[in-house]
Amino acid sequence: MYCSKCGNEISAATAFCPSCGQAVGSLAPVALPNMSPPAVEAPAYAPPVIAAQAGVFYAGFWLRFIAFLIDSILRGVAFVLLLIPLFVLSGAGAAIERISSGEDISDNIAPLIAGGFLLGFFGIILLVSWLYYALFEASSWQATPGKKLLNLYVTDLDGQPVTFTRASGRFFAKIVTSVIPFAIGYILAGITEKKQALHDIIAGCLVLRKS
Repeated sequence: MYCSKCGNEISAATAFCPSCGQAVGSLAPVALPNMSPPAVEAPAYAPPVIAAQAGVFYAGFWLRFIAFLIDSILRGVAFVLLLIPLFVLSGAGAAIERISSGEDISDNIAPLIAGGFLLGFFGIILLVSWLYYALFEASSWQATPGKKLLNLYVTDLDGQPVTFTRASGRFFAKIVTSVIPFAIGYILAGITEKKQALHDIIAGCLVLRKS
């Protein structure tokens, strides 16, 4: 305790201050300094670093290229299975049979048959490719069969599974990637920090690899 008059330290058992004679009843406790801990600022949000997770890495260009080759073979099989009924239903098969037999075909009908067949051909290519990539990448696999074989899978930028809408956006963004000369849009997957091709950047996706 301290004397309220002269400020000297005195014992609590003393009735008067030995220095100035002030009564102990008039003594006032000295206020202690504020000892509350300093406020801690909340850390700013930092996006997760996917590649730092145990056993997970960004997939590079060559692994993705091999997966693309595998998927191309599988899609080719699907194209053939769908083109056979198209060939029959479009009348192209019957037209070819008539030509081979020497029978004349109207000049107006032949272009229509050829045009319809080509339109259906490219339409099936686009449809099969879109559903192949979007459905598989939005599934529980998060990957096409080619990617699955190489332990690759597609996520959003937070490492979460992609929706069918985002997977579809990623597929159609490949059209933009494909029109850039010298395959630069695809080569970006080998040189960008997160190994993203141009369509990954547009759709906000990552292709990851499990070790």
